[in-house]
Amino acid sequence: WEKEGFFSPEQHVSILEQNSMLPHIVDQTFSLCIPPPNVTGSLHLGHALTVAVEDALVRWRRMQGYRVLWVPGCDHAGIATQTVVERRLLREEGKRRQDFTRQEFLQEVWKWKNEKGEEIYHQLRRLGASLDWSRACFTMDPGFSRAVTEAFVRLCDCGLIYRSEGLVNWSCALESAISDIEVDSKQLSGQTMLSVPGYENKVEFGTMLTFAYPIEGQGESEVAVSTTRPETMLGDVAVAVHPDDPRYQAVHGKLCRHPFTDRLLPIITDSMVDMELGTGAVKVTPAHDHTDFLLSQRHSLPRLTVIGGDGTMRPPCGQWLEGVKRFDARQFVVDALFEKKLFRGKKSHAMTLPVCSRSGDIIEPLLKKQWYIHCDEMAKKATQAVEDGQLEIIPHFYTKTWKNWLSNISDWCISRQLWWGHQIPAYQVELPNSTDKQEVGSQWVWGRSKGEARQRAAIKYGLKPEDITLTQDPDVLDTWFSSGLFPFAMLGWPEQTTDLQRFYPNSILETGSDLIFFWVARMVMLGTELTGQLPFKKVLFHSLVRDKHGRKMSKSLGNVIDPLDVIHGVSLERLQEKVKEGNLDPREQLVAMEAQRKDFPKGIPQCGTDALRFALCSHKMQGEDISLSISQVLSCRKFCNKMWQTLRFTLGVLGNNTTPTTPLSSMDRWICSRLYSTVKQCEQAFEAFELHIVTSVLYSFWVHSLCDVYMVRIREVFAGPAGHMAGSVLYHCVSTSLALLSPFMPFITEELWQRLQPVRPGAAAQTSLCLQLYPCSSQLVGLQPSNLLTTTRCVLTEAVSVLELGYVFHVCFFIRDLASDRWRSLLFLLCFFLLIIIFSTFDCVFAPLNIYEKSILFGKVVRPGEKFYILCVAFRLTSRRRYYHKKCV
Repeated sequence: WEKEGFFSPEQHVSILEQNSMLPHIVDQTFSLCIPPPNVTGSLHLGHALTVAVEDALVRWRRMQGYRVLWVPGCDHAGIATQTVVERRLLREEGKRRQDFTRQEFLQEVWKWKNEKGEEIYHQLRRLGASLDWSRACFTMDPGFSRAVTEAFVRLCDCGLIYRSEGLVNWSCALESAISDIEVDSKQLSGQTMLSVPGYENKVEFGTMLTFAYPIEGQGESEVAVSTTRPETMLGDVAVAVHPDDPRYQAVHGKLCRHPFTDRLLPIITDSMVDMELGTGAVKVTPAHDHTDFLLSQRHSLPRLTVIGGDGTMRPPCGQWLEGVKRFDARQFVVDALFEKKLFRGKKSHAMTLPVCSRSGDIIEPLLKKQWYIHCDEMAKKATQAVEDGQLEIIPHFYTKTWKNWLSNISDWCISRQLWWGHQIPAYQVELPNSTDKQEVGSQWVWGRSKGEARQRAAIKYGLKPEDITLTQDPDVLDTWFSSGLFPFAMLGWPEQTTDLQRFYPNSILETGSDLIFFWVARMVMLGTELTGQLPFKKVLFHSLVRDKHGRKMSKSLGNVIDPLDVIHGVSLERLQEKVKEGNLDPREQLVAMEAQRKDFPKGIPQCGTDALRFALCSHKMQGEDISLSISQVLSCRKFCNKMWQTLRFTLGVLGNNTTPTTPLSSMDRWICSRLYSTVKQCEQAFEAFELHIVTSVLYSFWVHSLCDVYMVRIREVFAGPAGHMAGSVLYHCVSTSLALLSPFMPFITEELWQRLQPVRPGAAAQTSLCLQLYPCSSQLVGLQPSNLLTTTRCVLTEAVSVLELGYVFHVCFFIRDLASDRWRSLLFLLCFFLLIIIFSTFDCVFAPLNIYEKSILFGKVVRPGEKFYILCVAFRLTSRRRYYHKKCV
């Protein structure tokens, strides 16, 4: 496929234009990008679902004659990748990042990227992804980096990017700021001991401590305050009470004496204080609490930072705490309060704990100067695009989530204190004879290069370029900033390339629903602002893949599965070796390995790529999480075996000519009508992106209609004069079915199709199944069943099924809603007695049938808005006959 260039839009179209037997090219494009996997490690089943869905859509459109572009890529994943490499260096070499220069450390990260990037691309190929590898891009490639720099400069020039000091969500483990949506909220019902990165022992959370501040000049008078974070009291600058709280009316405007720093703290009043929480009086720590920061703005309070970026206490705390870890300092402070007889008690307290989703560290609000993007106007445009129908979100219920989040959006902090990533193209300006450090720190320029930034500074400050000293900001941009440019940066933006003009905006974005805020909303905002167009016309969300127990995939739980392990099979011993080779700590390794022994006692059997893809696409992906078990994939592997058996039978009965020459028998007309109905349903379901319906319909046709009914009934026919006609019909059913299944099962369908082609005239020109026209109902209109044939089909075999030992047969008759219940009942009774006659007369028709899997009664796809009455007749050969019916909506 790759060698022939079938996945390149230019080469594919060229092949179709040159081959007169492949005339189905259309003047339309279909483009999308794969959500670029992080180069932190191997792909998992969640990525496999993305590949299976997107590749099915891509192959379907390509077989329809579209000019298709599907671009592969990888994301540098700044925080995640840097963390993984740091752990590896510490484990293998005993060195920390700080033991390297920045350039040396980046060389180590690039080694990791090259290794993991190739591994990811190998996995994508084994999954059958029909990507155009000639256009593969990485978010740190030179061309992509130019796009990131251009985007930053343009957004700065139009005033959307600004630098400001404010409280940020800080991970002390990463020593970097993270965005709001990278913070997880952990609910605690009360006193809880938790593991925190960097601490050997667990740390206590979920308690409310109360201590007293002596009131200055009031003898033994005091005001008691409650807090869940006593270590931050060294950064207190005030005490706040509610103005209407009668308990504190007498102390308004008074001063408190800080017991450790001897500072005087004013007692202020603010309606933001909750009188019912704790003592009703709260400590105000503006540099370490978001609410207190707002209080400081309203009351012009100073901001005192007492915890550093590494999570240790800073000099303003005093020498007795300087350099102590923040949660160790917590106990020191409590002990000191006891000694000064100011401690007033502790109790269990329900609370929400902010946790870094990247490192698992407890978030520390810190006062930092960072780069931000104004999001209000861009968010309004993104919301309006959905309301106006310019951007379609599928499934539609995510529209409400989209609007709610964008209507409450805050400015986006885009700077990260990392080494791995796109270094911010902004430069601090140092002017000659400048001595004011505050003035120097506030002077910044930006540019596509240092030379351009110097020219901008010279114009801004009216100086010669050579008189200006520039220092580039050492911080890097948030990973999601560069990822947000992917739909157009991958096509060569900011250059007006042919790809950009032809394939932008993308036709669709398909991704997991968990990325709606991290990635999708930001792509829409940045794409609209930088290109003047939406980056794609539709967004298709799929749900998360969970294990068979419904749990989220997690390395620490031992349930993360490499797709290649499902494809090729793997032993339990090898699974456990992979856990040991990973970055889990020893305790997590034990938990993961025990889970593997429980879930995969004999390892994972070999299932194959096609079975895995078909199993993933068989689940309803829109709105419901997918619980995937290996047994489901094994079931699809049996389907693959059924396909091989079908082809062997077909090749065994075919003659030299596959063109019908005599009239069709009733059974031939029936299977042709089933084929037409199958093609029609596939068309409708593909257009609605309901791939689970497509797979269900195709499975039902191949197994239940083609194999269990038609092939069984025509075995005797091949010995007579009608054998040639039956063989021709069988050939067209199998050939068409292979084309229908090709987007889901590309490997086995290509192999079987190639084996089938030598019996077809002109087969030499048919180079690959992926070049064929995807079957469409308009070409099979002659096979459309009549109402009588449809009724006969339903009565005889639509839902015939043999249960277990083959003694009980279910025949389902489908009746659409009638005008009234009276007529419905009469028709029901008529069909009831008709089936009795059929069973009594034609036992031989049903005796040979054998349907594996569950009854079609429960596997039948019923489209929304349709109701059916299902008549089930259970016929037991050995004893009596029982009749019943069931309403199915």
